[in-house]
Amino acid sequence: MSEQISQRELRNDSGRIMRALEEGRTFTVARHGHPVGELRPLRRQRFIDARAAIDIFRHAPGVDWERMKQDLDEVVEQDIDPSA
Repeated sequence: MSEQISQRELRNDSGRIMRALEEGRTFTVARHGHPVGELRPLRRQRFIDARAAIDIFRHAPGVDWERMKQDLDEVVEQDIDPSA
């Protein structure tokens, strides 16, 4: 549930609001009592180390490219004629 704050509160109490955002809280900003926007924490992207990703793919099974092409040809229409 988001807490409604006024434009004035946003201006005057931005430090508290920023700390609350860092803690995961969400705010609805109102002007003259009418909601006009929402402040919410950004989802943090989770990355893995490039070396770990390379190691994962190093141990992945190989791809038979000819077999893959044949499989795709069976299920994907390659005709570029728009009336076909």
